[in-house]
Amino acid sequence: MKKLIFIFVLLGMFSCGDYIDKPKNLVDKDIMAEILAEMAINDQATFVYQNKNLESGTRYILKTYKVKPNDFIESFKYYVVKDEMKGIAEEAQKVLIEKDPKADQYIKDKLKKNGVLPTLEK
Repeated sequence: MKKLIFIFVLLGMFSCGDYIDKPKNLVDKDIMAEILAEMAINDQATFVYQNKNLESGTRYILKTYKVKPNDFIESFKYYVVKDEMKGIAEEAQKVLIEKDPKADQYIKDKLKKNGVLPTLEK
């Protein structure tokens, strides 16, 4: 009886391999990293223009990369569930450093001071 239960448990574990289906229009990891880098830059504009609606900036970024909002959201969810978002975020950080070399020094200073990567402070 114990062997039978063990077999059913193993079958259940292997049959439930995916928590989420691959989206129909999955955004490539490199493009996702580029979009996240652009969105991080756009997000920083909220500190400069505090009472402005900057949603149009997000729409412009997605339009520039020819990505529909729903495709971006579904791809983001997929990469999070598949535990691939950390790599994409690291690639986005590299893109940001390429666009603004001063960001590299800022990150190093924060790591030296706090021992953790900086987060957006609001």
